[in-house]
Amino acid sequence: MTSICKLSNPCFSSTSYGSRSSSTPKFVVHLRTSTFNHTLSGSKLSLVINPSIRASLCVKCSQADGNGSSVKKTTLHHFYETQGQSPWYDNLCRPVTDLIPLIDSGVRGVTSNPAIFQKAISTSNAYNDQFRELVQAGKDIDSVYWELVVKDIQDACKLFETIYDKTDGGDGSVSVEVSPRLADDTEGTVEAAKWLHKKVERSNVYIKIPATAPCIPSIKEVISLGISVNVTLIFSLSRYEAVIDAYLDGLEASGLSDLSRVTSVASFFVSRVDTLIDKLLEKIGTPEALDLRGKAANAQAALAYDLYQKKFSGPRWEALVKKGCQKQRLLWASTSVKNPAYPDTLYVDPLIGPDTVSTMPDQALQAFIDHGSVARTIDANLSEAEGIYSALEKLGIDWGFVGSQLELEGVDSFKKSFDSLLDSLQEKANTLKLVSL
Repeated sequence: MTSICKLSNPCFSSTSYGSRSSSTPKFVVHLRTSTFNHTLSGSKLSLVINPSIRASLCVKCSQADGNGSSVKKTTLHHFYETQGQSPWYDNLCRPVTDLIPLIDSGVRGVTSNPAIFQKAISTSNAYNDQFRELVQAGKDIDSVYWELVVKDIQDACKLFETIYDKTDGGDGSVSVEVSPRLADDTEGTVEAAKWLHKKVERSNVYIKIPATAPCIPSIKEVISLGISVNVTLIFSLSRYEAVIDAYLDGLEASGLSDLSRVTSVASFFVSRVDTLIDKLLEKIGTPEALDLRGKAANAQAALAYDLYQKKFSGPRWEALVKKGCQKQRLLWASTSVKNPAYPDTLYVDPLIGPDTVSTMPDQALQAFIDHGSVARTIDANLSEAEGIYSALEKLGIDWGFVGSQLELEGVDSFKKSFDSLLDSLQEKANTLKLVSL
C-alpha cells in the first residue's frame, strides 16, 4: 500500500514513538528541516519528521510487509475526542497490515468501492499468488474477483475489531460494495447483500448499497435482516431523506430482539456536487453566479446535517431508541478537492460535527492532519447555507437534476471500474492458462 499518513503532534518532544515488537527493524527515522518527503525507501517503513510548528510525523506505509509505529495522540484523536466526528480512510489494498500506522494515528474505519479495488488489484503484484491458485482451481472470473476482495475485507475487519468492540459497533467497520451492476435491481441487491455479508462473516463489515431509487427498498429489507449497511452515492437532500426513511422502516420491520448492533451510515458525496454545479455557474457567467462557485456542496451538506438532526429526534425515533437502535450517521464522502484552486481541506474543515464520519483518501487525510482546523463547523451558520441553496435555485440550478446526474455518473463510473477489472483479470487468467499448457 503506497499511502502516506502525516500525523500532527504538537507535543512531539514529550512523546515516544516505537515499533511493534519484532526481531528485526521495521522502520527508519529521519530528522529533516525540509518539507515533507514522499519518497519510499525500498520496502521499509519511512518516517520523516518535519520540525515545523505542528511537528508533523509522517508515516509511509511499506510496499512489502505492512507494519507501523505506535503513536499515542494525533490530530485525528483530537478530532474524534473533542468533536465527535470519526475519521475513516477511503482506500484499501494489500498488504492490508499497512493500515496499522493509520489506525495508530486515529483512523477509525475504512471504506472501499469498485474503483479502489480496480486500482489495487490491477496495479499490484500482491494479489498474484491467490489469483493463480483460484484460476488453477477452476474458479470463474467473477468468483475470483470476490475471493480477492473478500480476503482484503476480512483482513481489514480483523485489524479494526478492537475499535468496533470498544465503541459497541459505532466505529471500526470496513465497507464493501455489492456489484454495481445491480444498481437498478431491487431483489438482486438484497440477495447480493445477504450473500456478501455471509461470505465476509465479520461483525464489523458494512455492506455498501447505492442510494438509487430501485435500491431504497433493498436498504429497508437488508436492515430488517440485521445486516449493517453503508448507503452510498447520495447526492441530494430528497434522496437522503428517502435513505433515512428506509433505515427507520427497516428497523421497525425487523423481527430481531436485539437491534443494538444493526448500524448504518449514509454516504453523502460532497466535492462532485461542486464539480458539476461550478460548470453550470460558469455557463451562466454573471458575477453573482461566479461568486457562488465552490459553495454549493458544503451548503447542501449543512442542510443534510440539519435534516439528520430532525429525522433522528421525536416520538418515532425515541420509540426505536428504547429498542436499542443507533442513529444512521451521516458520512461525508468524496472529500478530496477536484479543483486545485480550492483549499485542500475544503470538504473536511467546514463539515465537522458530532455523530458524523468523514472518510478521506490520502490527499484529504494528509492535508487535514497537516493544517486542518479542529472545530465544530457543520451547523455554525445554517442560515448562510440556506441562503446559498436558495440563491442557486434562483439562478436556475435544478438540485433535482444535479442529484440525478451525479448518481448516474457515479453508478456508471463504478460499473466501468468493475467491468474493466474483470476484463483484465480474464486476460490475465487466459495468459496463465496458456503458460501452464
